[in-house]
Amino acid sequence: MKELIIAFGLFLFIEGILYALFPAKMRNMLRKLELIKDSQLRTGGLVFAIIGFVIIYYLKN
Repeated sequence: MKELIIAFGLFLFIEGILYALFPAKMRNMLRKLELIKDSQLRTGGLVFAIIGFVIIYYLKN
């Protein structure tokens, strides 16, 4: 459980740094997300989730 909290904190830190350092670029990127189809976002999210799972699996073993 401690690792999950650390991972969430790291996620928030990285997101916060990106918005703090590049606010205009992040806003532009969010506007571009509206142009992407839901199916493409879903596929991309699934791919990243699988990659993340594989990384965690190999690091824990």
